[in-house]
Amino acid sequence: MRWSQSLGGMALTLIVLNFKTYREATGDSAVALSKICESIASEYGVDIAVAPQAADIRAVASAVSIPVYAQHVDGVGFGSFTGHITAASVKAAGASGSLINHSERRLRLADIEASLRACRSEGLTSIICTNNVATTRAAAALRPDYVAVEPPELIGSGIPVSKADPEVVRGSVEAVRAIEKDVGVLCGAGITHGDDLRAAIELGAVGVLLASGIVKAKDQRKALEDLVTGV
Repeated sequence: MRWSQSLGGMALTLIVLNFKTYREATGDSAVALSKICESIASEYGVDIAVAPQAADIRAVASAVSIPVYAQHVDGVGFGSFTGHITAASVKAAGASGSLINHSERRLRLADIEASLRACRSEGLTSIICTNNVATTRAAAALRPDYVAVEPPELIGSGIPVSKADPEVVRGSVEAVRAIEKDVGVLCGAGITHGDDLRAAIELGAVGVLLASGIVKAKDQRKALEDLVTGV
């Protein structure tokens, strides 16, 4: 799914919710939260994708029609790769995309490229996570569908990168456009409120990658509604 799809001349806003390994989004709770996301996506006309743990992909994908992404895939195929997560296996479970190189699952450049190739071979949407303008530029050169800019020190802090360090987002957008215009930039780290989402869009991002602000909220539906009504 390329971000350049548009509605009324405006790029569609993509919200990707990473479930991580939070208790509030594991097992049956992963399915319940995904149904909330599906309901909000339908009600407010926004694109929302969810990224549950690998063991929950099949249950989630069977319960909702919104895109389901893996949190990681390895750059290996069929064979003797015990413990690895293959693109083919997550696709068979119902995933339509994957995160790559999240700061909590950091990869070397060669591994990022291998994971990206694996995603492409199975037709999975790819989101390469980066932490600054330089790594964003390098990631864009690999031509994933998206790059998601997330300074690690802001992840889970409640301080949005779009406000704490807006130049990282603005610079990343400019760097990506100079290399590959079809690669969309997502803004991550600290995204919680509608103002955060609006600020990210104003800086040139086409959407956001978020997690704890929604997943660990006392009222997940309300938290997600507060976010989407910001745009």
